[in-house]
Amino acid sequence: MGNMNQLIAVRREKLTKLQDLGIDPYPGHSERTHKIIQLTENQDEFVAEQKVVTVAGRLNAMRRQGKVGFGNLSDDTGKIQLFVRKDKVGEENFEIFKLLDLGDFVQITGECFITQRGEYSIRASQVTILGKSLRTIPVVKEKIVDGKKMRYDEFSDIELRYRKRYLDLLLNPEIKSNFEIRAKMIREMRNYLDNNGFLEVETPILQPLYGGANARPFITHHNTLDMPLYLRIATELYLKRLMVGGFERIYEIGKNFRNEGMDKTHNPEFTAVEIYQAYTNLDGMMDLTENVIHHMAMTVLGEETINFQGTDISLAKPWRRASMTELIKEQTGFDASDFDLEKIRAFCVEKNVEVDENAGPGKLITELFDTFVEPKLIQPTFVTDYPKEVSPLAKGKPGEPNLVERFELFIVGNEYGNAFTELNDAIDQRARLEAQSKLREMGDVEANVVDEDFLEALEYGMPPTGGLGIGIDRLVMLFTNNTSIKEVILFPTMKPE
Repeated sequence: MGNMNQLIAVRREKLTKLQDLGIDPYPGHSERTHKIIQLTENQDEFVAEQKVVTVAGRLNAMRRQGKVGFGNLSDDTGKIQLFVRKDKVGEENFEIFKLLDLGDFVQITGECFITQRGEYSIRASQVTILGKSLRTIPVVKEKIVDGKKMRYDEFSDIELRYRKRYLDLLLNPEIKSNFEIRAKMIREMRNYLDNNGFLEVETPILQPLYGGANARPFITHHNTLDMPLYLRIATELYLKRLMVGGFERIYEIGKNFRNEGMDKTHNPEFTAVEIYQAYTNLDGMMDLTENVIHHMAMTVLGEETINFQGTDISLAKPWRRASMTELIKEQTGFDASDFDLEKIRAFCVEKNVEVDENAGPGKLITELFDTFVEPKLIQPTFVTDYPKEVSPLAKGKPGEPNLVERFELFIVGNEYGNAFTELNDAIDQRARLEAQSKLREMGDVEANVVDEDFLEALEYGMPPTGGLGIGIDRLVMLFTNNTSIKEVILFPTMKPE
């Protein structure tokens, strides 16, 4: 720490010297005429014409030898070498150059030429500082291990990379592609939905009552109204209000917040899309899910097969569709389709599956699925026929009192989407939410709450509707071949240092 403080002190001294020379180390604008990629893509033309350009960026290499200096300047399109001679820029301007440090933002005016060593460079006629860096950026080093070039520096520390993402981006510029792909995926998702008649809407993040999922909320307080508010755990109940209000195809891409633990596939703050379409059902939502994800793969990656951690994942349509009990029987040989509580409980005990004494057969079936089936679902699979007990917002399946019309999409052992034929029977919905409320009273902190305003809205009538939610962060993980959600969120939630 002492050494770091000394380095900061040296840079502050240079800052003071610049100010004493009447130089503003933090001017408000730049006179840049070209980005570096324009110079590199048109090298022959710029050299032949000895074209004078003005470029700007961060100084990430520099050496001085008497009255001559060299450096590398980079912007977000590339880098180029600088050549600075005292007799070319003048004594006063060369003094400014001598006060620069690695990491400073600078502007260089000069002509393009090729050095005696054959390097494309800018021969500076004017050096202007745009932003003084007061801290030393760690230097990435390389070494040869088993014939391969390996990078190493303090930012090989994964936790440090996430805490100081700004330095991670500087030192490991290849990770920018994760976030460029993420942006393209969201853009193409919007394009697909917009081109198919869906309207993008926005609903409240701060809500007087949370709902739409089984999760614990974050709680805050509104001082003026003197009332608690919750960060939304889902957009569902407000989007359904809009379906009551007359919209037929809507979607929202936005942040949800769940007060839960963190692991490789969970962050307390995450991005999801929820989509609602009138006059369709679960089958329509399966088709939509296949179509939108396939469209994203073809437009962003250019192919429908993704290699994830050494396994080829085919997004070619159609994807497999199978019921939850069918898949359990496939993996364990046990048939739970009769919802016999004692038989299912006995099987759970036999297989050492932890069971809640208050859990009904539907909850136990879901536990069996999570334990024995979910990790085995590698290729895209729609899991259908969920127990009503764990699906309080989905329409019941006709002729099947224990089941609802719901699916979840699984790929490489993780859930990527959740969809229902939406429950539009206000009386049935009230009974389901009240049952959830009783679970809360028995200690289930993630059970749904009774939302009277939502129930009142539903009483005015909602058309037959299919609803779908897709986790965007996990989908980006799949497209970028990452096993940690922190690699695809720019600033993930971290424990305090």
